Amino acid sequence: MSAEVFQQDLKGKSPRPGGPFLIQLLFREPVTMPDKERMIAVMERHVGRVECYSHDKKSAGFSTMEHLGEFKEGKVPVQLIVTACESFQGKGFDPFLTSQMWDCMEERDRILEQCQYQVVAVDMLAASLPALERAQLDMDFLEALAELYPTCEGFYFQNCGKLFSGEQVRSHGLQGSDRFIRFGVNARFFNIQDTEDMIVDTVGMSTLFLPDLQYHFHDMDPNWVVGHAYNLASYILENDNPIQSGETVDGITGGRMSQQVQWLCQYEDALVQPPRGVLDVNMGEYASGGR
Repeated sequence: MSAEVFQQDLKGKSPRPGGPFLIQLLFREPVTMPDKERMIAVMERHVGRVECYSHDKKSAGFSTMEHLGEFKEGKVPVQLIVTACESFQGKGFDPFLTSQMWDCMEERDRILEQCQYQVVAVDMLAASLPALERAQLDMDFLEALAELYPTCEGFYFQNCGKLFSGEQVRSHGLQGSDRFIRFGVNARFFNIQDTEDMIVDTVGMSTLFLPDLQYHFHDMDPNWVVGHAYNLASYILENDNPIQSGETVDGITGGRMSQQVQWLCQYEDALVQPPRGVLDVNMGEYASGGR
């Protein structure tokens, strides 16, 4: 893990809760927009029935007829939009963002240096969908994109800051909501300078109007805590966030003692406030015998 020191920018913009889910597809060479008939066929194979309402040199837009967002005016199909190829500058990525691209460390620099072109894909009008339905739709959209653009070298998920190689996306083998946890949620790790304290937090759950997680701990293996965060995020997504403030969740310390512990949960306001804020998870008393 990097020893570089970063200072949190409290004035910086955070992903807007419920905002568009945005994917940047990265390429070494420019690519053309797939033809309309092929795009419709691939999209329908992955996301269900669609209507293509626009297709030109600038973008392609699809209405998902099986995923309807509810608004005051009535039900409206969620839209999936793909832009034309444009230039991409990987050198413009913030060092803090690249430091948290854990899933693609070996290929990160190569992808960001060699890929000079991008296609942007985004969902629109999806915020009113149930969390699990939207998560599944966005990942079905990802599967369609991976098929439509076989030369894509990297997929960058802007909502959570994750970068994956094209091969990682095409060969993941995951099913259901696990796909969103893999690609749409990032568990970040921080050492608190001049202390023994550490923090693991997640980014990306707020896109679904679900709470992101923040763990405060010390004297534990951070890799275990990261794993626990992903498992808890998956549980929250699958069960529509049943955890109440003041409740506890189970875990194992992962250290030499391998003892059962209870993690106390409470909701806190975030800098950008999704419903119920951030779920703050602190290591409480051991379930057997205390500490």
